[in-house]
Amino acid sequence: RVAPDRAIYGALLTPQGKYLHDFFVSSDGESLFLDCEAGRRDDLMRRLKLFRLRAKVEIEDVTGRMVVAAAFGEGTAEALGLNGTEGAARPMEPAGIAYVDPRLSAMGARLILPAGEADGILIVAGFVAAGPEDYEALRLRHIVPDGSRDLVLEKSTLMESNFDELNGISWDKGCYVGQELTARTKYRGLVKKRLVGIEADGPVPAPGTPILLDGKEVGEVRSGLGNRGIALIRLEAMDAQGLTAGDVALRAEKPAYAAF
Repeated sequence: RVAPDRAIYGALLTPQGKYLHDFFVSSDGESLFLDCEAGRRDDLMRRLKLFRLRAKVEIEDVTGRMVVAAAFGEGTAEALGLNGTEGAARPMEPAGIAYVDPRLSAMGARLILPAGEADGILIVAGFVAAGPEDYEALRLRHIVPDGSRDLVLEKSTLMESNFDELNGISWDKGCYVGQELTARTKYRGLVKKRLVGIEADGPVPAPGTPILLDGKEVGEVRSGLGNRGIALIRLEAMDAQGLTAGDVALRAEKPAYAAF
């Protein structure tokens, strides 16, 4: 499904259907670009090479030549010549790709651009520099998980991590590693927990802090900034009053994009 006019969001799973990596995939017509977690890039490359076998495929780290930028704010898609549809993509001049975030259009766009030229290209398009905390605030406001910060390696499943709601699963795709558990989780209604937003009466506690309801553990904090965060919470506790993490009171919020 990836083409010069379309990017996708996807993942690599264990045979048991547990999370290993997530990434964006885009194309310039000749190559596929995987935009992934920088700190775990080498592990992803190693795993992909296991599947190469005798195929005439080259897997190369182009971090030294290309950079990734996130562009967001009102009018982002229009400024980049995109139609605003999730995954809509187009080539950039003199090189690179721009695409609307395939997960959620409210997250803006992502660009893969030549190193050393990215700032100039974005300034010409009308953008101004922002800090990582600005993007983090946007992500938490829309309750979009951030890779291994919000998912636990070899433990989290895609359904509980909202990949189905964020265009990260194709239900008519052919066989892939981990498909059996992913499909069974959906069609048998086995999802008991979900990643949701949390708002705290104070700074969000550290990742891994248990979330309690009436003294019983019903979830866990995953990431946060200020008084907003993302947590994994049991669905029956979603709307409950009296959630706490550490000594901080919490309220859970279902993502606006979610149908669960």
